[in-house]
Amino acid sequence: MAPAISATRAWNIAFRTAHIGVTGVLLGGHVFQIPAVRLLPFLYFSILTGAALGIIDIFPDWHGLFEIRSLAIAAKLLMMGSIPWLWSYRVAILVGVLVIASASSHMPRRLRHFSILGIPPPGGRPGTLLSDSHKAST
Repeated sequence: MAPAISATRAWNIAFRTAHIGVTGVLLGGHVFQIPAVRLLPFLYFSILTGAALGIIDIFPDWHGLFEIRSLAIAAKLLMMGSIPWLWSYRVAILVGVLVIASASSHMPRRLRHFSILGIPPPGGRPGTLLSDSHKAST
């Protein structure tokens, strides 16, 4: 009998849960001005869990590497990685990360999985920004 969920899905759930928890603590800690020494481990763990989620999302076929969702992950990782050098802007950066995260995870699937290189997903056609019904009416 097959397991209820795959190992990849289980890892995704575990890392996503950890990521949501540590990023929530990180943003709240910065908003409430908790000392940096207490927040830096949460920043590093947020970056680590975010990178792990990005790898899980594109594993095993790597076609998703150039999709909008992967570009959003890269942008968030770069923004979070800049915080130690842009400390005075940390709350604004984290709010920007939150906005990108919310928008990219709730955008329509055809946009999330749109490949900027036009690479079709395995067994499918390349993503398009316009729906077929919109193309027919223009």
